[in-house]
Amino acid sequence: MKAFTTLEGIAAILDKANVDTDQIIPKQFLKKIERTGFGMHLFHDWRYTDDAGTILDKTFSLNQDRYKGACILLARDNFGCGSSREHAPWALEDYGFRCIIAPSYADIFYNNCFKNGMLPIVLKSGEVDEIFKFVENNIGANLKIDLAIQKVQIPNGKEYAFNVDSFRKECLYKGLDDIGLTLIHEAKISSFESKQKSELNWLYTTK
Repeated sequence: MKAFTTLEGIAAILDKANVDTDQIIPKQFLKKIERTGFGMHLFHDWRYTDDAGTILDKTFSLNQDRYKGACILLARDNFGCGSSREHAPWALEDYGFRCIIAPSYADIFYNNCFKNGMLPIVLKSGEVDEIFKFVENNIGANLKIDLAIQKVQIPNGKEYAFNVDSFRKECLYKGLDDIGLTLIHEAKISSFESKQKSELNWLYTTK
């Protein structure tokens, strides 16, 4: 998993509340077990005017030139509600987003973000409104996310502090997913397995 320390870049806005996982990545695209390739289908029903996904809807925010290359997504309340599909953060990350800023999230989606190297930041509704207005009024302006000091910084000098669980923060900072956390103890695991095989060799005997 790619480490998250600081992130600086354009923020795209999604001015919709209660965005569910089927809107983030519709069910017809959940046909792969790999984590890649889902970005092209992100927000499919909003980004495209046809089922094949070939005609862009220019009225949708992510299709506007000003948000091209955005790595931060500004959203509204209850983002990621609906099903527990992990494909939702897969699609967001594959599209290019590393951070989401919203007043609230669905619990399962929120947890899945951390497992996939994304930082879901919770700010007060009024603070999110302020950032929305700044982004709308300042085309091309970059936001900066500093995980070490847990702050969102915008070019007008304002900073917004956010909370994050210390264990999740450490995992993001070091780029450790569940597999990475396990591999930290690889030597101990190997030692245990070797000892077990010598002491309980009958467990490994095959007929």
